[in-house]
Amino acid sequence: MGAQLRVYRRRIRSVQATKKITKAMELIASSRIVKAQQRVEAALPYTRELGRAISAAASHTGGGHPLTETDQRLRERAAVLVITADRGLAGAYSSAAIKEGEQLTALLAESGVTVVPFLVGRKAVGFYKFRGREVAASWTGFTDQPTYAHAKEIAAALLESFLTRTEDGGTDEIHIVYTHFESMVTQRTTVRRILPLEIVETTREEAEAAGTVFPLYEFEPSGAAVLDALLPKYVENLVFTALLLSAASEHAARRRAMKSATDNAEELIKTLSRQANQARQAEITQEISEIVGGADALSASA
Repeated sequence: MGAQLRVYRRRIRSVQATKKITKAMELIASSRIVKAQQRVEAALPYTRELGRAISAAASHTGGGHPLTETDQRLRERAAVLVITADRGLAGAYSSAAIKEGEQLTALLAESGVTVVPFLVGRKAVGFYKFRGREVAASWTGFTDQPTYAHAKEIAAALLESFLTRTEDGGTDEIHIVYTHFESMVTQRTTVRRILPLEIVETTREEAEAAGTVFPLYEFEPSGAAVLDALLPKYVENLVFTALLLSAASEHAARRRAMKSATDNAEELIKTLSRQANQARQAEITQEISEIVGGADALSASA
């Protein structure tokens, strides 16, 4: 009984140590998610206004643009950017993004499109490396705190691939797989095609029917020149926004996972404490029984 009691006490101390770690990680994730959410809220207005400016420029240009044309592209190769985490202990955050990327890859393959992977995060890199798959480019070490410089580097690689001819190893379209942060409890894995850009043109009649003013723009030097300057910035901002949303989702997933681990540790400590008490009570009962039996034996012999 004494050995069993020591085992229970040792397990309780081990679980208590684990609980301290998970509780600390939960508090760290809770503090970081607030900052990540603030960065997301600060970046979204610029993204929306930049999208409106590009829609206005594309709607008022006479010809096509390399980043908006869809009919003239062959659609033989597609770049897929998958954003995951550098570290684990975040529940199904990384695995959900990888799974969505695999489903997109299978869907594109059914259409005869060759997928060119671009990866962010050690989890995605490890997944592809373990399976021996080729990767066009990968970035690690900043998934929990991305900067605009990281987004600019990633967007430059994607744009270079898109603007390169398909015969020379380029791609015809670009997709991005990330986790969209909706709230502290809801994060949704999202797939979005960022190039070629789909422009929704609005006519004067549609604007009047919606009760809005139809914009009339004059571009200097031209609408195409404006698109040349805005579209690369738009891609950079889209990648940056996806990185920020994914970072906030990662912190939220880690906070939820660590809270669940802390709660499970508390339940396990309670269970082990009950078992230790039962073992102690059994040990005491056995000692009393031995004392009583010894006293009976002495009185009987006398």
